Amino acid sequence: MTYVVTDNCIKCKYTDCVEVCPVDCFYEGENFLVIHPDECIDCGVCEPECPAEAIKPDTESGLDKWLKLNADYASIWPNITQKRDPLPDAKEMDGVEDKLDKYFSDKPGSGD
Repeated sequence: MTYVVTDNCIKCKYTDCVEVCPVDCFYEGENFLVIHPDECIDCGVCEPECPAEAIKPDTESGLDKWLKLNADYASIWPNITQKRDPLPDAKEMDGVEDKLDKYFSDKPGSGD
């Protein structure tokens, strides 16, 4: 099992989760975070830290595309280990549906 970042992180990008991760397995895109599935130790400390409730265990049904997306981008985006301010419109974007199709950017973030 591993944890994956899902749709609700897009355009919110709260980073509370990266600060508590004991193995630094978060990677940063321009408007989204991902978890490297081969680095995640399944401890689960990140899940309750996410204000947008965007982190899920990959054992939940329907998360196959998110596991692939997390794995693909974790291999090319920079690592992030320090908490930063969320994106400016995070509160307004929290809960918006279909963010992957509408707002996802494949551009890398700045990392640490």
